[in-house]
Amino acid sequence: MSEEKNNIDKEEVERIREAFVKKDWAEIKSANSWVIFKVMSEFVDGFDKLAKIGPCVSIFGSARTHEDHKYYKMAETTASLLVKHGYGVITGGGPGIMEAGNKGAQEAGGKSVGLNIELPFEQDGNHFIDRDKMLNFDYFFVRKVMFVKYSQGFIVMPGGLGTLDELFEAYTLIQTKKIGRFPIILVGVDYWQGLMDWIKSTVLEKENNVSPEDLDLIHLVDSPGEAVKIIEDFYGKFLLSPNF
Repeated sequence: MSEEKNNIDKEEVERIREAFVKKDWAEIKSANSWVIFKVMSEFVDGFDKLAKIGPCVSIFGSARTHEDHKYYKMAETTASLLVKHGYGVITGGGPGIMEAGNKGAQEAGGKSVGLNIELPFEQDGNHFIDRDKMLNFDYFFVRKVMFVKYSQGFIVMPGGLGTLDELFEAYTLIQTKKIGRFPIILVGVDYWQGLMDWIKSTVLEKENNVSPEDLDLIHLVDSPGEAVKIIEDFYGKFLLSPNF
């Protein structure tokens, strides 16, 4: 086992042990007060900057996708098409698919928003975010509020645990009617079909843990053009169009 691995393990052990340490009231009050003010400041900063961005679509996806990968190029094209149809683009602000989304939006002359979060690995803000639309967060839950509050649609490229978290956050809020029924589009049939098959066969048909209509909340496509067309067709039903 490497020295680096040992150090990580020790840090994790200390974090777990810390959760069981008894604290007096003064320590609890001091720590909680600091967290409350930090969370409030992130909400205030986010609301202030994002309230004025106009109609946007969030693009989710892996931070580990390289520039020469087909999904990077698809995300870049998707963002460019969104801008041409009048939408801005919101991403998680990092590398990979997020960078591709911001790059496609900025190079097409549209609004490029980045909601970056501080992580111990793989996440640094990319260089394709508009300078006045770059936000940094310490708390995932505050960041997710910004995604769902200021997005008029969600395009989900292949990704890992963070992408799945963002996908199911939007999926749950729409299914429970906490937010509007904005389009959720999964791009990459080969990547996502297994997940959708499992939801249908196991979660729905075997265990009856969702309703049949819940599956209608997600679209599965294989190209940027199909993804953007779903967004356009959805808002066309309401005779709505972006007002940039």
